[in-house]
Amino acid sequence: MITLIAAIGQNNELGKDNDLIWHLPEDLKRFKKVTSGHHILMGRNTFESIGKPLPNRTSIIITRNNDYFKDGCLIADSIEKAIELTEGKNAFIIGGAQIYEQTLEKRLADRLDITLIHKTFDADVFFPKIDTTVWKEVSREDFKADEKNKYDYSFVSYERK
Repeated sequence: MITLIAAIGQNNELGKDNDLIWHLPEDLKRFKKVTSGHHILMGRNTFESIGKPLPNRTSIIITRNNDYFKDGCLIADSIEKAIELTEGKNAFIIGGAQIYEQTLEKRLADRLDITLIHKTFDADVFFPKIDTTVWKEVSREDFKADEKNKYDYSFVSYERK
């Protein structure tokens, strides 16, 4: 199973200046819980914004730079080759925008796991529009802002129709 996992604003905002534009501890906890023990696939910029392989996960970096190397990570030059490196195990695509777009265009994902933050943000990268003729919402949990999480948000899961 290939799952795209992302946190997005109301207008599909993903980030700005190669960084997140909000701090939502519950989303980070959920991300860790859901992805632990699995392969995580990401573009080079996303990896560099994180800065290191995440614990208890196999990191696969997608880059066209054949000389790119990061200790503790696997490297692939396409999303398809990155998926092959998962050897058929569950995998999560964690960004960035180009990788999300390629995965959706090529219909490589089985599931979308979205944290929707109920606010608009100033951003320079965006998640692709979710095509409801292709994706069906299968679950949603709504949460109100609190002392630790500044914004209202929802965990929304989609499966391919």
